[in-house]
Amino acid sequence: MAKRAYIKHITSYYPNNFEFNNPENRITSKIGVLRRPVALPNECASDLAVEAAKIMFAKYNVNKEDIDALVLCTETPDHIMPATSCIIHGRLGLKTNCMCLDYNHGCTGYIYGLSIAKALIESGQANNVLLLTADTLSKLIHPKDMRTKPLFGDAAAATLVASTYSRTEYLRGFQFGTNGVDFMKIIINYGMMRMKYASKEEAYREIEDQYGNVRTDAAVYMDGKGVVQFTQTVVPPMLNSILEKNMLCLDDIDNFIFHQANKFMLQTIQKACKIPDDGRYFNDCEDTGNTASATIPIAINKMQSLNIPLGRRALLMGFGVGLSWGGCLVDLTLMDPEE
Repeated sequence: MAKRAYIKHITSYYPNNFEFNNPENRITSKIGVLRRPVALPNECASDLAVEAAKIMFAKYNVNKEDIDALVLCTETPDHIMPATSCIIHGRLGLKTNCMCLDYNHGCTGYIYGLSIAKALIESGQANNVLLLTADTLSKLIHPKDMRTKPLFGDAAAATLVASTYSRTEYLRGFQFGTNGVDFMKIIINYGMMRMKYASKEEAYREIEDQYGNVRTDAAVYMDGKGVVQFTQTVVPPMLNSILEKNMLCLDDIDNFIFHQANKFMLQTIQKACKIPDDGRYFNDCEDTGNTASATIPIAINKMQSLNIPLGRRALLMGFGVGLSWGGCLVDLTLMDPEE
Protein backbone atom coordinates (compact mmCIF):
# COMPACT_ATOMS: atom_id res chain seq x y z
CA MET A 1 0.00 0.00 0.00
CA ALA A 2 1.30 3.46 -0.90
CA LYS A 3 0.09 6.99 -0.46
CA ARG A 4 -1.88 7.98 -3.57
CA ALA A 5 -3.35 11.23 -4.87
CA TYR A 6 -6.83 11.33 -6.38
CA ILE A 7 -9.38 13.90 -7.53
CA LYS A 8 -12.07 14.23 -4.85
CA HIS A 9 -14.07 17.33 -5.82
CA ILE A 10 -14.31 19.78 -8.72
CA THR A 11 -16.36 22.99 -8.78
CA SER A 12 -16.55 25.84 -11.29
CA TYR A 13 -17.44 29.52 -11.29
CA TYR A 14 -18.31 31.96 -14.09
CA PRO A 15 -18.76 35.74 -13.92
CA ASN A 16 -22.43 36.73 -13.99
CA ASN A 17 -21.92 38.58 -17.27
CA PHE A 18 -22.01 37.09 -20.76
CA GLU A 19 -21.23 38.22 -24.27
CA PHE A 20 -22.88 36.47 -27.21
CA ASN A 21 -21.43 35.50 -30.57
CA ASN A 22 -23.59 35.99 -33.64
CA PRO A 23 -25.20 32.55 -34.28
CA GLU A 24 -25.53 33.40 -37.99
CA ASN A 25 -21.82 34.08 -38.33
CA ARG A 26 -19.73 31.46 -40.16
CA ILE A 27 -16.98 31.68 -37.53
CA THR A 28 -19.47 31.04 -34.71
CA SER A 29 -20.69 27.89 -36.45
CA LYS A 30 -17.11 26.71 -36.93
CA ILE A 31 -15.86 27.30 -33.38
CA GLY A 32 -19.12 26.27 -31.70
CA VAL A 33 -19.08 29.06 -29.09
CA LEU A 34 -22.43 30.83 -28.68
CA ARG A 35 -21.78 32.75 -25.47
CA ARG A 36 -18.80 33.57 -23.28
CA PRO A 37 -18.61 34.54 -19.60
CA VAL A 38 -16.76 37.85 -19.34
CA ALA A 39 -15.36 39.32 -16.14
CA LEU A 40 -16.53 42.77 -15.14
CA PRO A 41 -13.92 45.57 -15.04
CA ASN A 42 -13.39 45.13 -11.29
CA GLU A 43 -13.24 41.30 -11.38
CA CYS A 44 -9.85 39.57 -11.42
CA ALA A 45 -8.78 35.96 -11.67
CA SER A 46 -8.43 35.81 -7.89
CA ASP A 47 -12.09 36.80 -7.46
CA LEU A 48 -13.21 33.96 -9.73
CA ALA A 49 -10.90 31.47 -8.03
CA VAL A 50 -12.13 32.45 -4.57
CA GLU A 51 -15.74 31.92 -5.62
CA ALA A 52 -14.97 28.51 -7.13
CA ALA A 53 -13.27 27.46 -3.88
CA LYS A 54 -16.12 28.80 -1.73
CA ILE A 55 -18.62 26.80 -3.76
CA MET A 56 -16.56 23.67 -3.11
CA PHE A 57 -16.22 24.32 0.61
CA ALA A 58 -19.96 24.85 1.00
CA LYS A 59 -21.20 22.14 -1.37
CA TYR A 60 -18.99 19.34 -0.08
CA ASN A 61 -18.44 20.55 3.51
CA VAL A 62 -14.68 20.77 3.02
CA ASN A 63 -12.77 21.70 6.17
CA LYS A 64 -10.42 24.57 5.28
CA GLU A 65 -8.02 23.43 7.99
CA ASP A 66 -7.34 20.30 5.93
CA ILE A 67 -5.85 22.24 2.99
CA ASP A 68 -2.07 21.81 3.07
CA ALA A 69 -1.23 23.49 -0.23
CA LEU A 70 -2.91 25.98 -2.56
CA VAL A 71 -1.67 25.86 -6.15
CA LEU A 72 -2.89 28.47 -8.64
CA CYS A 73 -2.54 28.36 -12.41
CA THR A 74 -3.18 31.74 -14.06
CA GLU A 75 -1.89 33.91 -16.90
CA THR A 76 -3.71 36.95 -15.47
CA PRO A 77 -2.44 37.46 -11.90
CA ASP A 78 -3.61 40.33 -9.73
CA HIS A 79 -0.11 41.82 -9.41
CA ILE A 80 3.46 41.19 -10.57
CA MET A 81 4.04 40.51 -6.88
CA PRO A 82 2.98 39.11 -4.49
CA ALA A 83 1.85 35.73 -5.75
CA THR A 84 -1.91 35.75 -6.29
CA SER A 85 -2.19 32.41 -4.44
CA CYS A 86 -1.09 34.24 -1.27
CA ILE A 87 -3.89 36.78 -1.74
CA ILE A 88 -6.41 33.97 -2.25
CA HIS A 89 -5.06 32.19 0.83
CA GLY A 90 -5.89 35.22 2.94
CA ARG A 91 -9.35 35.70 1.46
CA LEU A 92 -10.24 32.03 2.01
CA GLY A 93 -8.93 32.09 5.57
CA LEU A 94 -6.68 29.05 5.17
CA LYS A 95 -4.28 27.94 7.90
CA THR A 96 -0.86 29.61 8.06
CA ASN A 97 1.12 26.39 7.58
CA CYS A 98 -0.20 26.10 4.04
CA MET A 99 2.04 26.20 0.98
CA CYS A 100 1.01 28.68 -1.75
CA LEU A 101 2.31 28.55 -5.32
CA ASP A 102 1.50 30.40 -8.55
CA TYR A 103 2.51 29.09 -11.95
CA ASN A 104 1.98 30.81 -15.28
CA HIS A 105 0.57 28.40 -17.81
CA GLY A 106 -2.32 28.31 -20.23
CA CYS A 107 -4.19 25.47 -21.83
CA THR A 108 -1.81 22.75 -20.59
CA GLY A 109 -1.97 24.21 -17.09
CA TYR A 110 -4.45 21.77 -15.56
CA ILE A 111 -2.25 18.79 -16.42
CA TYR A 112 0.73 20.53 -14.83
CA GLY A 113 -1.35 21.28 -11.74
CA LEU A 114 -2.42 17.67 -11.29
CA SER A 115 1.21 16.59 -11.64
CA ILE A 116 2.31 19.11 -8.99
CA ALA A 117 -0.48 18.03 -6.63
CA LYS A 118 0.38 14.35 -7.12
CA ALA A 119 4.05 15.05 -6.39
CA LEU A 120 3.25 17.00 -3.21
CA ILE A 121 0.96 14.29 -1.89
CA GLU A 122 2.85 11.16 -2.88
CA SER A 123 6.15 12.58 -1.59
CA GLY A 124 4.54 13.10 1.81
CA GLN A 125 4.56 16.92 1.75
CA ALA A 126 0.76 17.31 1.75
CA ASN A 127 -2.46 15.39 2.27
CA ASN A 128 -4.85 17.75 0.49
CA VAL A 129 -4.01 20.15 -2.34
CA LEU A 130 -6.42 22.82 -3.54
CA LEU A 131 -5.69 23.32 -7.25
CA LEU A 132 -7.21 26.51 -8.68
CA THR A 133 -7.23 27.37 -12.38
CA ALA A 134 -8.49 30.86 -13.23
CA ASP A 135 -8.10 33.48 -15.93
CA THR A 136 -9.66 36.70 -17.21
CA LEU A 137 -8.18 36.70 -20.70
CA SER A 138 -11.02 38.85 -22.05
CA LYS A 139 -9.23 41.83 -20.48
CA LEU A 140 -6.26 41.18 -22.77
CA ILE A 141 -8.08 40.79 -26.10
CA HIS A 142 -8.71 43.79 -28.33
CA PRO A 143 -12.48 44.33 -28.70
CA LYS A 144 -12.08 44.61 -32.49
CA ASP A 145 -10.02 41.43 -32.86
CA MET A 146 -12.75 39.15 -34.19
CA ARG A 147 -10.26 36.36 -34.86
CA THR A 148 -9.61 35.98 -31.13
CA LYS A 149 -12.42 37.62 -29.15
CA PRO A 150 -15.17 35.07 -30.04
CA LEU A 151 -13.06 32.20 -28.71
CA PHE A 152 -12.29 33.08 -25.10
CA GLY A 153 -14.29 33.20 -21.88
CA ASP A 154 -13.38 33.97 -18.27
CA ALA A 155 -13.86 31.37 -15.55
CA ALA A 156 -12.31 29.49 -12.65
CA ALA A 157 -12.30 25.91 -11.42
CA ALA A 158 -11.37 24.45 -8.06
CA THR A 159 -10.08 20.89 -7.78
CA LEU A 160 -9.44 19.17 -4.47
CA VAL A 161 -6.70 16.58 -4.89
CA ALA A 162 -6.83 14.39 -1.78
CA SER A 163 -4.85 11.40 -0.48
CA THR A 164 -5.54 7.81 0.36
CA TYR A 165 -3.59 4.57 0.71
CA SER A 166 -3.92 2.10 -2.12
CA ARG A 167 -2.05 -0.24 -4.42
CA THR A 168 -3.67 1.60 -7.34
CA GLU A 169 -2.44 4.85 -8.91
CA TYR A 170 -5.35 7.20 -9.56
CA LEU A 171 -3.31 9.91 -11.33
CA ARG A 172 -0.76 8.35 -13.66
CA GLY A 173 0.84 8.23 -17.07
CA PHE A 174 1.88 11.89 -17.12
CA GLN A 175 3.66 13.11 -20.23
CA PHE A 176 4.68 16.64 -21.18
CA GLY A 177 6.16 18.37 -24.18
CA THR A 178 7.40 21.84 -25.07
CA ASN A 179 8.35 23.63 -28.29
CA GLY A 180 9.79 26.89 -27.03
CA VAL A 181 11.09 27.80 -30.49
CA ASP A 182 7.53 28.72 -31.48
CA PHE A 183 6.64 30.70 -28.36
CA MET A 184 5.58 33.67 -30.53
CA LYS A 185 2.56 31.81 -31.92
CA ILE A 186 0.52 32.76 -28.81
CA ILE A 187 1.84 35.82 -27.01
CA ILE A 188 1.25 39.18 -25.35
CA ASN A 189 4.38 41.24 -25.95
CA TYR A 190 3.77 44.19 -23.66
CA GLY A 191 3.59 44.29 -19.87
CA MET A 192 6.72 42.63 -18.51
CA MET A 193 10.50 42.96 -18.83
CA ARG A 194 11.53 41.74 -22.29
CA MET A 195 9.87 44.16 -24.69
CA LYS A 196 10.79 47.82 -24.23
CA TYR A 197 8.60 50.59 -25.61
CA ALA A 198 9.30 54.30 -25.89
CA SER A 199 5.86 54.96 -24.42
CA LYS A 200 2.67 53.23 -23.34
CA GLU A 201 1.03 54.71 -26.42
CA GLU A 202 3.47 52.79 -28.64
CA ALA A 203 2.52 49.49 -26.98
CA TYR A 204 -1.17 50.27 -27.52
CA ARG A 205 -0.73 51.34 -31.15
CA GLU A 206 -3.44 49.59 -33.16
CA ILE A 207 -2.49 47.14 -35.91
CA GLU A 208 -5.19 46.17 -38.41
CA ASP A 209 -4.95 43.06 -40.57
CA GLN A 210 -6.36 42.56 -44.07
CA TYR A 211 -9.66 41.30 -42.64
CA GLY A 212 -10.24 44.31 -40.38
CA ASN A 213 -9.21 42.64 -37.14
CA VAL A 214 -7.43 45.00 -34.76
CA ARG A 215 -4.88 44.22 -32.07
CA THR A 216 -2.03 45.86 -30.19
CA ASP A 217 1.19 44.58 -28.62
CA ALA A 218 -0.65 44.81 -25.27
CA ALA A 219 -3.28 42.32 -26.45
CA VAL A 220 -3.31 38.60 -27.18
CA TYR A 221 -1.83 37.58 -30.51
CA MET A 222 -2.56 34.06 -31.74
CA ASP A 223 -1.49 32.45 -34.99
CA GLY A 224 -4.66 30.40 -35.33
CA LYS A 225 -3.60 28.33 -38.32
CA GLY A 226 -0.20 27.67 -36.81
CA VAL A 227 -1.75 26.55 -33.51
CA VAL A 228 -4.11 24.11 -35.26
CA GLN A 229 -1.16 22.64 -37.18
CA PHE A 230 0.80 22.39 -33.92
CA THR A 231 -1.95 20.42 -32.17
CA GLN A 232 -2.30 18.03 -35.10
CA THR A 233 1.45 17.42 -34.94
CA VAL A 234 1.89 16.81 -31.20
CA VAL A 235 -1.40 15.49 -29.77
CA PRO A 236 -1.75 12.17 -31.68
CA PRO A 237 1.83 11.00 -30.88
CA MET A 238 1.41 11.90 -27.20
CA LEU A 239 -1.92 10.07 -27.01
CA ASN A 240 -0.37 6.98 -28.58
CA SER A 241 2.65 7.20 -26.26
CA ILE A 242 0.48 7.40 -23.12
CA LEU A 243 -1.56 4.42 -24.27
CA GLU A 244 1.51 2.37 -25.21
CA LYS A 245 3.42 3.06 -21.98
CA ASN A 246 0.37 2.10 -19.92
CA MET A 247 -0.37 -0.99 -22.06
CA LEU A 248 -3.74 0.35 -23.20
CA CYS A 249 -5.57 0.93 -26.47
CA LEU A 250 -8.28 3.42 -27.50
CA ASP A 251 -11.02 0.94 -26.58
CA ASP A 252 -9.76 0.82 -22.98
CA ILE A 253 -10.38 4.54 -22.37
CA ASP A 254 -13.68 5.48 -20.70
CA ASN A 255 -13.52 9.24 -21.32
CA PHE A 256 -11.45 11.45 -23.59
CA ILE A 257 -11.46 14.91 -21.96
CA PHE A 258 -9.22 17.32 -23.85
CA HIS A 259 -8.67 21.05 -23.52
CA GLN A 260 -11.90 22.62 -24.80
CA ALA A 261 -10.31 25.08 -27.24
CA ASN A 262 -13.19 25.21 -29.71
CA LYS A 263 -15.40 22.79 -31.65
CA PHE A 264 -13.36 22.86 -34.84
CA MET A 265 -10.03 22.18 -33.15
CA LEU A 266 -11.50 19.35 -31.07
CA GLN A 267 -13.05 17.76 -34.15
CA THR A 268 -9.73 18.05 -35.98
CA ILE A 269 -7.86 16.41 -33.10
CA GLN A 270 -10.45 13.64 -32.75
CA LYS A 271 -10.03 12.78 -36.41
CA ALA A 272 -6.23 12.92 -36.23
CA CYS A 273 -6.23 10.64 -33.17
CA LYS A 274 -8.75 8.25 -34.76
CA ILE A 275 -11.00 8.43 -31.70
CA PRO A 276 -14.42 6.94 -32.55
CA ASP A 277 -17.53 9.10 -32.32
CA ASP A 278 -19.23 6.90 -29.72
CA GLY A 279 -19.88 9.35 -26.89
CA ARG A 280 -16.58 8.96 -25.03
CA TYR A 281 -14.99 12.07 -26.57
CA PHE A 282 -16.26 15.29 -24.99
CA ASN A 283 -16.64 18.40 -27.16
CA ASP A 284 -18.73 21.22 -25.69
CA CYS A 285 -17.61 24.82 -25.22
CA GLU A 286 -20.86 26.31 -26.51
CA ASP A 287 -21.67 28.34 -23.40
CA THR A 288 -18.18 28.98 -22.01
CA GLY A 289 -15.67 29.38 -24.82
CA ASN A 290 -12.00 28.67 -24.24
CA THR A 291 -11.33 29.31 -20.54
CA ALA A 292 -7.61 28.40 -20.76
CA SER A 293 -6.43 26.17 -17.88
CA ALA A 294 -9.96 25.81 -16.51
CA THR A 295 -11.50 24.06 -19.55
CA ILE A 296 -10.78 20.46 -18.50
CA PRO A 297 -12.21 20.65 -14.94
CA ILE A 298 -15.17 22.64 -16.28
CA ALA A 299 -15.73 19.90 -18.87
CA ILE A 300 -15.73 17.29 -16.09
CA ASN A 301 -18.34 19.34 -14.20
CA LYS A 302 -20.46 19.58 -17.36
CA MET A 303 -20.25 15.83 -17.85
CA GLN A 304 -21.44 15.32 -14.28
CA SER A 305 -24.40 17.65 -14.80
CA LEU A 306 -25.28 15.81 -18.04
CA ASN A 307 -25.08 12.45 -16.22
CA ILE A 308 -22.31 11.27 -18.53
CA PRO A 309 -20.58 8.35 -16.77
CA LEU A 310 -17.06 9.11 -15.58
CA GLY A 311 -14.76 6.12 -15.66
CA ARG A 312 -11.62 4.68 -14.16
CA ARG A 313 -9.58 5.49 -17.25
CA ALA A 314 -10.15 9.08 -18.30
CA LEU A 315 -7.52 10.47 -20.66
CA LEU A 316 -6.93 14.19 -20.09
CA MET A 317 -4.89 16.27 -22.53
CA GLY A 318 -3.99 19.95 -22.75
CA PHE A 319 -2.14 21.92 -25.43
CA GLY A 320 -1.46 25.55 -26.24
CA VAL A 321 0.61 28.56 -25.21
CA GLY A 322 4.32 27.93 -24.83
CA LEU A 323 3.98 26.04 -27.06
CA SER A 324 3.26 23.21 -24.66
CA TRP A 325 1.30 19.99 -24.36
CA GLY A 326 0.63 17.38 -21.70
CA GLY A 327 -1.58 14.46 -20.83
CA CYS A 328 -2.37 11.92 -18.13
CA LEU A 329 -4.71 9.14 -17.08
CA VAL A 330 -7.13 9.81 -14.23
CA ASP A 331 -9.60 7.68 -12.29
CA LEU A 332 -12.69 9.87 -11.93
CA THR A 333 -14.83 7.32 -10.10
CA LEU A 334 -13.63 8.51 -6.69
CA MET A 335 -15.16 11.96 -7.15
CA ASP A 336 -18.20 12.79 -5.06
CA PRO A 337 -21.26 12.93 -7.36
CA GLU A 338 -23.07 16.13 -8.29
CA GLU A 339 -25.94 16.85 -5.92
